[in-house]
Amino acid sequence: MRRLAALTVLVCFAGTCTAPCKAAPARGELELTVVDGDTKEVIPCRIHLRNAKKRPVKLGGESIFYKDHAVFSGKAKLALPPGQYVFEIERGPEYPVMSGHFEMERASEDTKTVTLQRFVNMAKEGWWAGETHVHRPKEQIELLMRAEDLYVCPVITWWNDQNEWAAKSAPANPLVQFDKNRFYHLLAGEDEREGGALLYFNLAKPLPILGAQREYPSPLKFAEAAKLDPNAWIDIEKDFWYDTPVWLASGLVDSIGICHNHMWREGVYPDEAWGRPRDKKLFRMPRGNGQYTQEIYYHVLNSGLRIPPSAGSASGVMENPIGYNRMYVWCGEELTYESWWENLRRGRVVVTNGPILRPQADGRFPGHVFQAEAGEKLSLNIDLSMSTRDKIEYLEIIKDGQVFQSIRLEDYAKTGRLPPVTFDASGWFLVRAICEHPKTFRFASTGPWYVEIGKQKSRISKTSAEYFRDWVKERKERVKLDDPAQRAEVLHYHEDALRFWEQKIADANAP
Repeated sequence: MRRLAALTVLVCFAGTCTAPCKAAPARGELELTVVDGDTKEVIPCRIHLRNAKKRPVKLGGESIFYKDHAVFSGKAKLALPPGQYVFEIERGPEYPVMSGHFEMERASEDTKTVTLQRFVNMAKEGWWAGETHVHRPKEQIELLMRAEDLYVCPVITWWNDQNEWAAKSAPANPLVQFDKNRFYHLLAGEDEREGGALLYFNLAKPLPILGAQREYPSPLKFAEAAKLDPNAWIDIEKDFWYDTPVWLASGLVDSIGICHNHMWREGVYPDEAWGRPRDKKLFRMPRGNGQYTQEIYYHVLNSGLRIPPSAGSASGVMENPIGYNRMYVWCGEELTYESWWENLRRGRVVVTNGPILRPQADGRFPGHVFQAEAGEKLSLNIDLSMSTRDKIEYLEIIKDGQVFQSIRLEDYAKTGRLPPVTFDASGWFLVRAICEHPKTFRFASTGPWYVEIGKQKSRISKTSAEYFRDWVKERKERVKLDDPAQRAEVLHYHEDALRFWEQKIADANAP
């Protein structure tokens, strides 16, 4: 295990003005270069630069400014008014945060080189970073991906009534490859209405959702059309959306967001928007929304549904930089766009907005199904390599939706081992790390491993099935459509979902 605190550098300089003061230009100049500590090459990165009033400052030039930060190629010339400045420089979670301050004097000129020393190289270990919720202009994507060290990035170019291709032809080859093994796809889309948001990836053309009403047609009408494309991937953008149990029952969902855009770099979205609200007494700020999200996902797994988790930042809508919420998918030494999605489908994934986990259980990556004969017991050893910039408060092994073991980081550091997880019946387990942070929910979670003992292929919890059955009933009452035919068409999907969850209840083999 390797623990890293955020690194701090202090940049202090003062220029010397030789001209008369009244003729001196108002601004000082700083030429900034950021290099990789190993390769010594200039690397694109992100900078959060603020003045004495704590206001974000733009870099200018060819940099890309968004909300509170700028992304640049690794070389920038700053022309700034005299005053005090603070900064943070980042390049994804595999490098330390370099922070410091400086004073810009009138007419000063200086150069500064900042070295970012990578402390883990996930790609070299076979784990490749991507994210699934990006609303940034396509012209910016390559620099943004380089600056955050991302390898896979679907770009949302159609979203409800916004469709970049409405007045022109969609690209015949929407997949763009650059830097040898970085990929972005230009036809990702989002259907976000009353029931929540579904994300669509790898389609050959946008879905015809322009003009869709808040409740009509059902999102599943478009999902069914999408699945006519064999490459289609459908993601539930967050699991507390009101239509989640209906979407799950359809069998059309490929992944589900548990590291999502309500989690920000320096804060959280305080509630569930128009999704199903959490109990705020049980799930308190700032971790409540994240904890609620995970509890729902555990109900999904406890219902016998094997759906991998996903991560997305919604940069371009929310304040997040691209890749703040990300996923690492294990593909081995070589990455292709197709292999990334194939291995995500297999569940070989870790989602994170902070700690970096490289997990195996008995030599197997997440998503693996362990099998044993009836009457046998399994004891599985978890091997966890971990790197982090944030202080981790605790590690947890989650088994069948409950905390099987909570481990203090100090205890883990002594042995470098987690206790084995044991099974005498079918089920699932995963590992998560929770960080100390006063403003946001910062965590990492592996995808689940599964256990099959005897003829029982999955653990199906009656409690979890009832949880979603009751949720569907609640959602049905919220459907407001005056047109009887439209209402009947939409409610048809909810009735199907009720039958699905009633059958799950009947098939339950666990409390």
